[in-house]
Amino acid sequence: MLNLSFNLLLFAFFAFLTATVLFALSLAKQRKEQEQKQTKASKWGLVFSLLGLALSLGYFFARWSVSGHAPVSNMFEYMTALAIAISLAFCIIYFIYPARADVVGLFTMPTVMLLIVYASTFSTAVAPLVPSLQMPLMLKLHIITTAIGQGLLAIGFAAGLAYLIRTLDLKQKSWKPRIIELMMYGLLCVVAHSLVAHGFAAADYEVTFSYIDENEQEATMVYEVPPIVGPNQWESQTENGMDPFFAVPGNIEASDFNTLIWAFAIGAVLYWVIRLLIRKRISLAIQPLLKVTNPLTLDEFSYRAIAIGFPVFALGGLIFAMIWAQIAWSRFWGWDPKEVWALITFLFYAAYLHLRLNKGWHGEKSAWLCVIGFAIIMFNLVFVNLVIAGLHSYAS
Repeated sequence: MLNLSFNLLLFAFFAFLTATVLFALSLAKQRKEQEQKQTKASKWGLVFSLLGLALSLGYFFARWSVSGHAPVSNMFEYMTALAIAISLAFCIIYFIYPARADVVGLFTMPTVMLLIVYASTFSTAVAPLVPSLQMPLMLKLHIITTAIGQGLLAIGFAAGLAYLIRTLDLKQKSWKPRIIELMMYGLLCVVAHSLVAHGFAAADYEVTFSYIDENEQEATMVYEVPPIVGPNQWESQTENGMDPFFAVPGNIEASDFNTLIWAFAIGAVLYWVIRLLIRKRISLAIQPLLKVTNPLTLDEFSYRAIAIGFPVFALGGLIFAMIWAQIAWSRFWGWDPKEVWALITFLFYAAYLHLRLNKGWHGEKSAWLCVIGFAIIMFNLVFVNLVIAGLHSYAS
């Protein structure tokens, strides 16, 4: 059954990939005919999006059946759940705006695939729940609701990014095109993370260090990629293993931080290889596909997605989370790093809605906020969850 769930997820990935190609073909045809309309490629893109959603839901419930609990308790499970939530949100929005959803699909489906690829770098084993997660109702309400809310917010990001690429003069040598290009680099770092993790895993690379953790206790840490950065007061337990160049404090998860460094480095290589091949900025290569798209439609897309996703995220990420924290740790709030960044995310999107509704921040200003908001979400999911030691560190 577990193998079946992985196969379903793999097939879902290829369905989403096919949908991406079809949406790109649809936009190319619309550009050629200078008309924004629903094409056959667009309809088939929806078919493959729905197929990918169905297959990924099949994975979700098959894994649930094997594990006996909702598969959202570690990084592999949560990232795939977030990918499913994003694909579900897109499919719903497609039926609301069928003739205008191609461009959002072109950005949403790759985001879904990148999350699945990123999830695959973590352990896929089914493990018993830690004590604080052995509360099925609160686990389902908190984490699943949070994933759905973040999935809707991701649609806002996709539409906002598409708006910026559509409207900005990307040939200018100013900070705006550079920020857009920096996001292209960030997406390639996700691909690089997978290449690094799977590449060294295939080579059976492993070194072990003893170190002093954040509680001043001696512990051991296993590295599955060559150590550039080492844990606090490290001592190598592996003969002839590579030594780190420097160490980090005990409250930093050194192994995950080390993998991120590798991902940024390999991501830079991938980025410049692509730049040399296409001889232009990556965002500039995408821009022609969006010329036929109405920017006002993208602006409305992003606002509606966030207006729906914000209260859902607030319910799951704060209210249900505080109830769960009271049951698990006997306090509603403890300033854990993950809790702090969930609050920052909530306040940011509250400010977004205030600025849009009361201060008239539409168009480009609104799009930048959509992009920054999703960057905060991903920073919380990746850096805070993996690198900073805290009560949520078990989720890695």
